[in-house]
Amino acid sequence: MNVALGGTFDPVHDGHRKLFERAFELGDVTVGLTSDELAPKTRHVERYVRPYDRRKRDLEAELAPRAEKYDREYAIRELTEPTGIAVEPEFDALIVSPETRDGGKRINEIRAENGHEPLEVVVVDHVEADDGKRISSTRIVAGEIDEHGHLTPDREGRGATRPE
Repeated sequence: MNVALGGTFDPVHDGHRKLFERAFELGDVTVGLTSDELAPKTRHVERYVRPYDRRKRDLEAELAPRAEKYDREYAIRELTEPTGIAVEPEFDALIVSPETRDGGKRINEIRAENGHEPLEVVVVDHVEADDGKRISSTRIVAGEIDEHGHLTPDREGRGATRPE
């Protein structure tokens, strides 16, 4: 099975890792990583996003061990459009989080318009932080939590610095 998923992944956290794990359980994985131009447009809040090459490097470090664990192939491709790579005919499944489920429906509409079979849309639930709220990159960048959802002390009331 060829599995697709996409995102900005800045920084990678345990919620992303849960998505990756499920993807590799299903098959070979292609991750669409938002381009520097697209990344700010996909954010729900205004915040710094690291450059594509740094995000790609960190993503490769996460994907390689999982690919080896499941004896799967993986690829990272640059996303320049919100619907990404999943509209392409070679994919069988799309991994989404609850808030991106509607994007999966839209991708299947586009696939139907192009005469392609629909993707199996696999929804992976969020991972909660210690405070019961979901882990998100935005919360990590703001200094509220670390990548595992552990609460972090506020640095002199100003929040954490941007991740390097």
